[in-house]
Amino acid sequence: MDAGLLLNNRYQLLEKLGSGGMAEVFRARDLMLDRNVAIKVLRRDFSNNEEFQNNFRQEARAAANLSHPNIVTVHDFGFAEDLLFIVMEYIPGKDLKQLIRERGRYTVEEAIPLIFQACAGIGYAHRAGLVHCDVKPHNMLVSADGRLKVTDFGIARALSTILPGEKTDIVWGSPLYFSPEQAKGEAPSPASDVYSLGVVLYELLSGTPPFTASSADELARLHISARPIPIREYIPDIPSALEEIIAKVLSKEPAARYRTADQLGRVLKTFGTQRDEPAAPPALQPEVANRLPAREPISTPRQIPAQPQIQTPAPTPQPQEEIASAFEEIDFAFWGLLFVAIAAVLGLVPFWFWVFLTWFPPVR
Repeated sequence: MDAGLLLNNRYQLLEKLGSGGMAEVFRARDLMLDRNVAIKVLRRDFSNNEEFQNNFRQEARAAANLSHPNIVTVHDFGFAEDLLFIVMEYIPGKDLKQLIRERGRYTVEEAIPLIFQACAGIGYAHRAGLVHCDVKPHNMLVSADGRLKVTDFGIARALSTILPGEKTDIVWGSPLYFSPEQAKGEAPSPASDVYSLGVVLYELLSGTPPFTASSADELARLHISARPIPIREYIPDIPSALEEIIAKVLSKEPAARYRTADQLGRVLKTFGTQRDEPAAPPALQPEVANRLPAREPISTPRQIPAQPQIQTPAPTPQPQEEIASAFEEIDFAFWGLLFVAIAAVLGLVPFWFWVFLTWFPPVR
């Protein structure tokens, strides 16, 4: 498909933005609403599959209901020129994979805000009951002002239904980023997206994904059974708390990870606000600080004159009579209360004895 084509008498294709194994992406003009949009046109062999068409429409409808600052909005979808297409919000900028190729490693201070935004968008989808299934830096668009938006919700899930037994990067997403359970052919869950977010974070900080191989099968085996190189070998001064977070999200078992992207986002936010904060000395109250004498700057050693000793007057002893009187009052109260208590108890003895004899008279 070339630029200049008019889809459904509404969308004018302007320029190709990119292409992949399953689709081509164009910048287009919505002639009805007079705005720029991004249109993803799926390959013809996918578009002609009736089962995929039905699943694609279902997933597109679900994605269109997502409204979040960190998710690319889906405006429309349709079928024209024997091709399925989906119309989305146009985001001027680059995807995160392009930025990694151009910039290399990101610092911790740069990477955490980006992944936190991705967690916010994907976590919102998790709360809506949707799993992305294909989280990777290619599907994260970053605008010039640093706003990250996640795209392509549900497309990988729709693709997986037409060839469920085939594990290729077309059907199951990119093998560089999918989770161990996806590599095994199992159904993905929100924890699967969390694993993929961990892979993206690892790549942002180190400049390379945790696993690389020459084939999809080998990548699947590595995700299932291999341990990644500890990220500390790439970043010796990485905070230990962040190293533990990455190790947790890259766990092989879904139950060992954070359950949703929201949970991972909260952990990253806490890490970003609390890490490496120097302990500040306790501040003096204003009234205390004002009472402190100003320190004289010390420039050179000088002889400090001897200060005359000040005799501290000894405390004046209280009169012995007053002390004795106080103790006598305390002793009198104590013994008086004790006497009353004993008298009360002893006074009840005859009463209880009388009650006993009343109920149990002696046998004559």
